[in-house]
Amino acid sequence: MATWFPIGQQKKVKTFGKHFSVKLTGILNYETGAVYVQESLHFDAEVFRTFLKKVLVLYPEGTIVMILDNSRVHHAILLESFLASNPRLRLMFLPPYSPELNKIEGLWKWLKETCINNVFFSKYYQITLAVRRFVDEVNTQPQQVIDRLCL
Repeated sequence: MATWFPIGQQKKVKTFGKHFSVKLTGILNYETGAVYVQESLHFDAEVFRTFLKKVLVLYPEGTIVMILDNSRVHHAILLESFLASNPRLRLMFLPPYSPELNKIEGLWKWLKETCINNVFFSKYYQITLAVRRFVDEVNTQPQQVIDRLCL
């Protein structure tokens, strides 16, 4: 997101001086518009495996096809036995450097535009709360999610 200001009238965005981040992993059901987002302090193969377990619980029947980027975490050796024991879960990988093909990237962009960009959060947990509110809100509007991200 870019903004323009008259010379000498730039908007100042406060920070609290610490870089803190929460990693988000998410799925978007393009048929129903349902969104599920998991938060973690870091992202590695174990976190991703835990996420996949939750996906299997959320969708207890049928084949689940997940479209993923080529992050090393998504190809981790740790996942091989888990995926072999869960044949309902199929991972499909996008070509390198093609985030525009990944629908979940549109959700992350929407989230940033709506509640993160150019906003001062005095406490890091307020960011997490804003993200949760956003996810709760989009889950009340599945048709808007489909129209915006899936068509």
